[in-house]
Amino acid sequence: MYKEVVDFIKATFNVADQFIPLHEPRFVGNEKKYVMDCIDSTYVSSVGKYVNLFEEKIKDFTGAKYAIATTNGSAALHLSLVLAGVKRDELVITQPLTFIATCNAISYIGAQPLFIDVDLKTKGLSPSKLEDFLKNNTKKDSSGNLFHSASGKRIAACVPMHTFGHPVEIEELVRICAEYNIPLIEDAAESIGSLSNGIQTGRFGLMGTFSFNGNKTITCGGGGMIVTDNDEIGLMAKHLSTQSKIPHPWNFEHDNIGYNYRLPNLNAAMACAQVEQLDAFIENKRQLATLYSNFFKNTSIDFVSEPDNCASNYWLNAVLLKDLKERDSFLEFTNKNNVMTRPVWTLMTKLEMFKDSIKGNIENAEWLEDRLVNIPSSVRI
Repeated sequence: MYKEVVDFIKATFNVADQFIPLHEPRFVGNEKKYVMDCIDSTYVSSVGKYVNLFEEKIKDFTGAKYAIATTNGSAALHLSLVLAGVKRDELVITQPLTFIATCNAISYIGAQPLFIDVDLKTKGLSPSKLEDFLKNNTKKDSSGNLFHSASGKRIAACVPMHTFGHPVEIEELVRICAEYNIPLIEDAAESIGSLSNGIQTGRFGLMGTFSFNGNKTITCGGGGMIVTDNDEIGLMAKHLSTQSKIPHPWNFEHDNIGYNYRLPNLNAAMACAQVEQLDAFIENKRQLATLYSNFFKNTSIDFVSEPDNCASNYWLNAVLLKDLKERDSFLEFTNKNNVMTRPVWTLMTKLEMFKDSIKGNIENAEWLEDRLVNIPSSVRI
């Protein structure tokens, strides 16, 4: 069976003996033109026309009122947590099945992740598990602040992640967080262009954050973005990302602790060219997902499809094996045969830094960790 999978993937990518990576970037548009124009302008750092243009393009694409470009997705998430008012020793709800950047950003502040299980269908934060945990393990003070009963720590934010580009049940999470007065920040690092009930991911919470790392659907080598409709947050995000410098022709005046998080113009030039191809890339990736889905229907391996009422960008395609033993056999065979596959991330609760974190029952995340594997997902050219 594994040989059939390898043969199908090689045929799908029209490759016989070459190595097939998990996800590689495609530069088939104006990338070189815009980058050379940026170099010729000499504006290659955090000031230049392409940074502003990239922000405008993301605003147009997502429909957000504000888009603030950052050096990477981790910086976008860290800054969003700062803007949401998260403080040291407070708790931020997130999921144990995520890339470590989610929890790293929480840790930069000195806050601590509180892990709630994922949903088996979406692979993202489970609304039912969240609601159950909050109902039985929290209390509000007279000002409406929410505290974890056992530890006494304030729950300062909630950060669901759209796993592999598949939207979580974001509307339900927004409803629950509003009921409990918890700011919600979407970690949409993987889901640029994914829709939930026709609305772009990143648009549901107080803020949303994207990543444009080299392995994402579109890339500029690094890069991140904060999107929001909140006027105060939108303006403050740009201010803090540029060292909190007060504009002046020559004086160096700063009014807050700021961050060197502004995206360089050189990266933004490449990003502008990539955004021009985003719709085509997503359509290409959705076609690939359809091919995979049809193939795996006739096998004992389950293909991970988009949730109901969603249109996923299918950033990374994934399959589910029978158990841990079969997962490891599949990984060994495919990688030995020049097809790159990878298991899902080690659960955050198993890492030394987070093993003592507060958590609910995470049986779904543990089940998925033993079975889920990513398969090649690049745009086919």
